[in-house]
Amino acid sequence: MATSSVSKGCFVFKPSAKKRKITETEEYFTRGCEEKDGSALRYKLCRDLWDQVIRDTQGLQEELSRQTLDRLLDFTKKCFSADGEIPPRSTEIPTAALLLGVNVPDHDMTFQSLSDLLRRRVTPYVASVQAKECGALKHLLKRVLERIMDGVVAVDGEEDDETDAPQIGKGVQCSFGILCEWYKAKLKSKDGSPEKQNGANPPVVVIFKDLEAFNPKVLQDFILICSRYVDQMPLMFIFGIATSPSTIQSMFPHSVSALLCIELIHSLSCTQHLATVIDKFILTAKFPFKLTSKVMQVLISIFLYHDFSVRNFIKGVQVALLEHFHSQPLSVLCCEKKVALDLVARLRPKDLERIRQLPSFRSHVETLNERERAELMNDDAILKTECKKFIKSLHKYHKNYFPILKCLHTLTSSLPRYPLGKQIRELHLICLENRVWENEDYRTAMKLLRMFSKDELVPALQRCVDILEPEESKTMMKVRIQLQELVSKMKGLDLCAEVCPPAQKKTDLFHLQKALLQMHETRRNKQLSPYERLRNETVDLVESLVRAYLAPPESQPLNEVLYYRSSTTVRRHLNAAPRTSIQAALSDPYFYLQNENLRAEDGGVPNSAPDICIAYKLHLECGRLINLLDWLEAYCTVVSAAEGADPGAEDFGKVDEVRHARFIQAVSELEFLGFLKSTKQKTDHVARLTWGGC
Repeated sequence: MATSSVSKGCFVFKPSAKKRKITETEEYFTRGCEEKDGSALRYKLCRDLWDQVIRDTQGLQEELSRQTLDRLLDFTKKCFSADGEIPPRSTEIPTAALLLGVNVPDHDMTFQSLSDLLRRRVTPYVASVQAKECGALKHLLKRVLERIMDGVVAVDGEEDDETDAPQIGKGVQCSFGILCEWYKAKLKSKDGSPEKQNGANPPVVVIFKDLEAFNPKVLQDFILICSRYVDQMPLMFIFGIATSPSTIQSMFPHSVSALLCIELIHSLSCTQHLATVIDKFILTAKFPFKLTSKVMQVLISIFLYHDFSVRNFIKGVQVALLEHFHSQPLSVLCCEKKVALDLVARLRPKDLERIRQLPSFRSHVETLNERERAELMNDDAILKTECKKFIKSLHKYHKNYFPILKCLHTLTSSLPRYPLGKQIRELHLICLENRVWENEDYRTAMKLLRMFSKDELVPALQRCVDILEPEESKTMMKVRIQLQELVSKMKGLDLCAEVCPPAQKKTDLFHLQKALLQMHETRRNKQLSPYERLRNETVDLVESLVRAYLAPPESQPLNEVLYYRSSTTVRRHLNAAPRTSIQAALSDPYFYLQNENLRAEDGGVPNSAPDICIAYKLHLECGRLINLLDWLEAYCTVVSAAEGADPGAEDFGKVDEVRHARFIQAVSELEFLGFLKSTKQKTDHVARLTWGGC
């Protein structure tokens, strides 16, 4: 399995047919896990929540994309009549321009759902292609034919290494003529199959996942070829567009775009998708695992400033979930209330001692008298009883927190300049960080609420009632009744009587002077109308609810068992630093390769390390300009020692063809990684681009 020189050829080693024995996932979890004694239970709880995230995410994705996919499905069906005649004009190809937005990492999931739906409901002949695999027209034709005909199509001048797949048209240049003949043969053989519904021939659908990345000339030629067969075979295109519909006009001349019958289909925006995901996993009491404000800020910042990927946001939540159960022994209580209460009774003395060290518990103890404090700190039975109360209180806190949070957002999300944020995630972060009622923006929002008109306030309160409708908590049911009463009173007001005062019967000077004095007295006393009194009563109720139920989670004892707070760890996992990782790998290859021969006690690189590691270590000892000849000689000396050559031998450290080729390969790899570059100052030197070691 070894070769003498990398530069002499490419060597392929196929994996053994025998299945490798893979260590169970649980072993990877428990390895290095904090407090291994309870790690099995923590792994099970973590796995259950992980599976729940996957299930709910898949269901949510299907639900959110259903409207877009249904529109696309309707367009596909209406383009093909019952007799199989396709377009309004015989040269036009029905084309759906699917505007997906810039959240490119999520597109694969959307197109997978789309392909499955089309195969189930419309046609089995669906080909999905990407730009990276279709650099030339022949490659595009080859991929389309392979995926529609379910085999391997050989192109003249190329040998396909997929020997296990069925060969179609071996030795014949692939073309749409072959596909057309194959399609007609399929229809004859399956004339009575369910594929031919209502007498219509199933169309052939080609999906271009990333239209902007395709070579325009390749697509133009492909469309021109397809237009010649549109009267023989029902064709349809789906363009995945990340930027703007104008991309089609910029890529194709009019002579090509005129061959397409285009319909624009907009998908749900990524920010709306994110809001739905946050509502599903974050702003709910049903999912016990929670994130602190700093962790939430890291995930949202990555979403807003890097990729707009909801799928990556969910992966970030999963990373935090895994880290929480891996690093926090008390995470065994991060589960449903009933299960957590049962687990409290099984806590060991070591776990109870950890509870006593929690900051939230110590803050709670400081509020007690000396006797109660001594009992909690010394009596395990009393502590377990108290822990059950804490668990119940924590779950009750979340059942009240999230409905009131949504009601407050409903009332304040339409205020001028959005003092508490336009999105509910912004308000949630404010509430997580501190007491929201002490925030200056909150006070501004309450002042603006006291200026709401009846037409603005009544619909907002009705939406709050709708939010509280499904809540089963007695507290929330009571709040809902209070809001309903306020809405009913406001709707029953007769403002006409307040707006139109009774006419004066007498107009003499005495009565006029009296009326003016009464008006002045009314202004001075600032008498409120019935609606204004109800409005103030409503705002006072809202403020009391905020103070009662929107306290930050740090106020709840044992909040650490549910909340993950290490934002640094999440940022390190999700915002990787490639340069640092590469330098660490080159400086310590044992860490990645786990080969005992590469272990070095002094932190250096052993002679038996890969060539690139040796070259990297030697280049650290040089200045800004590196003499290639000196570098090569030093490399050969190290390699000779690794090969066990006698240092006193005449050929020790001698440069030969093999070593020279290996050195050039290592230098090329370092140049590719950005550690050095060629320089015009000296032809036999290279310039170093980094400073210091790792």
